[in-house]
Amino acid sequence: MYSKKIYVAGHKGMVGSAIVRRLRSLGYDNLILRDRKELDLLDQKAVFDFLRSQKIDFIFLAAAKVGGINANNIYRADFIYENLQIETNVIYGALQSGVSGLCFLGSSCIYPRECPQPIKEEYLLTGALESTNEPYAIAKIAGVKLCESANAQYGANFFSVMPTNLYGLNDRYDLQNSHVLPALIRKAREAKSRGDKEIVVWGSGAPRREFLDADDLADACVFLMQKGVKSGLYNIGCGEDITIRELAEIIMDIVGFSGRIVFDATKPDGTPRKLLDVSRMKALGWSYKIPLKEGIKKAYADYLSKERVING
Repeated sequence: MYSKKIYVAGHKGMVGSAIVRRLRSLGYDNLILRDRKELDLLDQKAVFDFLRSQKIDFIFLAAAKVGGINANNIYRADFIYENLQIETNVIYGALQSGVSGLCFLGSSCIYPRECPQPIKEEYLLTGALESTNEPYAIAKIAGVKLCESANAQYGANFFSVMPTNLYGLNDRYDLQNSHVLPALIRKAREAKSRGDKEIVVWGSGAPRREFLDADDLADACVFLMQKGVKSGLYNIGCGEDITIRELAEIIMDIVGFSGRIVFDATKPDGTPRKLLDVSRMKALGWSYKIPLKEGIKKAYADYLSKERVING
């Protein structure tokens, strides 16, 4: 068993729980976990006191306020405020309490809207952001820069990972605020249950997106920790993308919904394309393992196991 004392912030969320599963599968049993009731990450004093008292070796900062295009566009102030608070409290608290390493989890939305494809890490801050999720993206960019600045000024060993669109176990299935993939799983399942003849999908169906199982992201994060990475920005993805129309068709097939797919072009598409360049991770020796269809089947089984709770 590994003796390293590791704090996973946001351990109950999709990404945090995946990191916990991965760590435990490798024999890390000295994990520090606190839910929102036990530790409010928006409370600076509480976070600083907690980090000073625990003598932590490494932090995975997976806690964040997240949501899909609708939530990002509506709750703009909440998204920038809460994410900035969480990041500054945990990252600067880690710095002050002598934590030896930290992995900050960002998002591929930090890159410019009109970005060359595939997106390289060095494209950060080279153009305007997508307007619908700009507050969230700015907060995440601030987290990346805080890690870089802590390394430069204080000699910290903090690095950042930028995952592509994620899905997996413990995802959120709120139709108004969730991301596209879990929303489509729920829509398809409910349409099938009702015997509907069609399903409405937001946008034109033309944007291209890359999708990664959260368990693959967790594997990449732990890989970087074990590799001894001390700084830098790392794209985490599969290096392949599909259109939203193609995604919808795959999900309809897996769920078994045989009706028609109708696209509502009055709803926003978001960024036209977001495909990450993952050559930096490949050069280190890491690549994704879970094929999209296999991952969606696993996510759908997870949804079915929680369907009664999700539907209230």
